[in-house]
Amino acid sequence: MYNSILVPIDVSEDSLTNMVIPFVQAHAVLNTAKVHFLTVVPSLPYYSSLGLAYSVEMPKMKEFQDAAKSKLDEIVKKFKISADKIQLHAVAGSPKDQILKLADMIDADLIIIASHKPDISTYLLGSNAAAVVRHAKCPVLVVR
Repeated sequence: MYNSILVPIDVSEDSLTNMVIPFVQAHAVLNTAKVHFLTVVPSLPYYSSLGLAYSVEMPKMKEFQDAAKSKLDEIVKKFKISADKIQLHAVAGSPKDQILKLADMIDADLIIIASHKPDISTYLLGSNAAAVVRHAKCPVLVVR
């Protein structure tokens, strides 16, 4: 049985979220697990790649995290899981690193993650899902 399930959610990818809903709901019903939903806001290297060169142009990360957590809260309502079984997390950084870090912190028994259809560079899985599968210390259910 699972006690702690981690579900990373990309708040900008509704199709990926919709793919994992039945799997998360099934595991939440079958287990007494706490379900941790995580969204990761990309950090500084991402914004600098968009050409935001000056710190005055940099968006405030805390504002992005708050907005992402608010969006995550709306998305999680689609899952029809009891509120006492849910915990939300919004952090900044690299998605794969933050997923693995939170999995360790909450002692996750299972990670349920959606994966993009792969392209030639990622061949079988999306790069974040592949990194999580490779480095997670618990079982990972990849949904595509």
